[in-house]
Amino acid sequence: QVQLVESGGGLVQAGGSLRLSCATSGRTFSSYAMGWFRQAPGKEREFVAAISWSGGTTYYADSVKGRFTIFRDNAKNTMYLQMNSLKPEDTAIYYCNADSKRVPTRPDFDSWGQGIQVTVSS
Repeated sequence: QVQLVESGGGLVQAGGSLRLSCATSGRTFSSYAMGWFRQAPGKEREFVAAISWSGGTTYYADSVKGRFTIFRDNAKNTMYLQMNSLKPEDTAIYYCNADSKRVPTRPDFDSWGQGIQVTVSS
């Protein structure tokens, strides 16, 4: 199982931007399709964005379309989530995850990392 470490979160005002990173230590990063998910206080974990193995295909939740961009650098074993025009409702803990068999658009993994906090103030 690939090990993932999220970074880049923080506190930002509404309308601002943040870039999250999801780094792996293994050599098989390109063997995994990747996804971002988030969980706000009192809510279930939800899908945010996903990207195929090569990065050629991307998927977004309706709530972030046009504001967030997912991309990956297989040479650096890292996936990113560029978040622009942030809203207070984007406040959540953000998680990345990986799947070797499908592009992950559902938060149905057995294992999750610590995630990274993103807080958007109004």
